[in-house]
Amino acid sequence: MSHRQQALANARRIVVKVGSSLVTDNGMGLDLNAIGDWARQIAALRAQGREVILVSSGAIACGMQRLGWKKRPNAVHELQAAAAVGQMGLAQVYEGAFAQHGLNCAQVLLTHDDLSDRKRYLNARSTLTTLLGLGVTPIINENDTVVTDEIKFGDNDTLGALVANLTIADALFILTDQAGLFSADPRKDPNATLIGEARADDPGLEKMAGGAGSAIGRGGMITKVTAARRAARSGAHTVIASGRETDAILRLAAGEALGTLLVAHTQPLAARKQWLADHLQLTGAVLLDEGAVAALRQGKSLLPVGVVEVRGEFERGAAIACLSPEGEELARGLSNYTSAEARRIARHTSAEIEKILGYVNEPELIHRGNLILLG
Repeated sequence: MSHRQQALANARRIVVKVGSSLVTDNGMGLDLNAIGDWARQIAALRAQGREVILVSSGAIACGMQRLGWKKRPNAVHELQAAAAVGQMGLAQVYEGAFAQHGLNCAQVLLTHDDLSDRKRYLNARSTLTTLLGLGVTPIINENDTVVTDEIKFGDNDTLGALVANLTIADALFILTDQAGLFSADPRKDPNATLIGEARADDPGLEKMAGGAGSAIGRGGMITKVTAARRAARSGAHTVIASGRETDAILRLAAGEALGTLLVAHTQPLAARKQWLADHLQLTGAVLLDEGAVAALRQGKSLLPVGVVEVRGEFERGAAIACLSPEGEELARGLSNYTSAEARRIARHTSAEIEKILGYVNEPELIHRGNLILLG
């Protein structure tokens, strides 16, 4: 077993994503045998002391089948209606499957806003880690009943990667109806070969991963490659493999060379900062003096004394931009103070915060651990 495969065998927290074509047997209806088999494998991993989070597609596809729709609709309200119908059946089947192994499971529905808003992000993480600590298997899906074009993840591959980031998982298993990532589309190129292992940040992967998803699901191989890159930002290795392989989850968790392993080379701290750079909506900004700019470039925290101006309105914990004296975005991070508080303590030393506000949250406006340089 290679060192990188050993990393999978040592993974203690695993996110498993199963696609719509697997959950619904290519749109024929919920595949009870497949769902029951995943529950059996996850129960076996739980018995080993390992934690598993399941990201499951299938609500819309299940709803379509129950409603007798043969073609996936384009209208958002129809998709939401299908999801509402399908989510009922999906939850019931998963609950029954896990109950056969003496396990509880929990339904968690998320939207992009839940992971881009800092408070909701922390709440979601706390809920998921609490469930895992209680021995409950979280089953996550996008909240398609309320999703709109502005907030949707777009596919559950992305959702799986963001959940891996959220929970600081060790590995992400993306189970699909394909054997893995090929050097070219095997349906068109007879010389296409399976990629056994690559770096998740390899820029050449996108060229290999062209093509759309199935008629039932939204994602294609390109979304899986992108998801692997996202997951790598928190140090999670990703495997893209066929969910139709016998004991696929258990074999991957044992480190078997199955499918395509996309290896993470990012340390978790750097990954968390990458999340700050990529996934948060900025609600305000602070204009810095030259001294503060120099301090940030040296890897130091942002102190209120270096803030010349506070722009916008934001709460404590919000993501804000740090601007150079010329107004260019230099960095971004999570503010320890509200915009109103930041305006009062700007240009003052940390020792003066308590005198000005009557209390001290933190001596820094943004701690270096919650800040990332953009250039």
